[in-house]
Amino acid sequence: MHSMTTEYLGDLRTSAVHLKSNNKIITDAPVDNNGKGEAFSPTDLVSSALSSCMMTLMGITASREDIDLTGLKANVTKVMGANPRKIAEIKIDFSIDNLNATDVQKEKLKRAALTCPVALSLSESIKQSVTFSF
Repeated sequence: MHSMTTEYLGDLRTSAVHLKSNNKIITDAPVDNNGKGEAFSPTDLVSSALSSCMMTLMGITASREDIDLTGLKANVTKVMGANPRKIAEIKIDFSIDNLNATDVQKEKLKRAALTCPVALSLSESIKQSVTFSF
């Protein structure tokens, strides 16, 4: 059984619905690709999925290590390439103030992030530049 549906709404916009929760995501083509840029583009979602997946895996590790990651933030930059138009690089800068963790625990958090399922699923042609400020 499928877990989500997507519908084309016209004008380069789609609506995706997660069936279990009924949460909805709207996408719009970016301005530089004939769209209005009024919502996440599909390539924005790929970049956001990478940062969210990394945070989730860090959260699992933090829970196991009794570390509070509340307030962890990620600044995400997507770099598009041309010919063909595709994601060339995703830059993610993670930061959290006053993380109460040992150096060993911090390394576990970093390793968890870098081995999340989305990171491992993306093409090797997409550079993943990730920094951690904690």
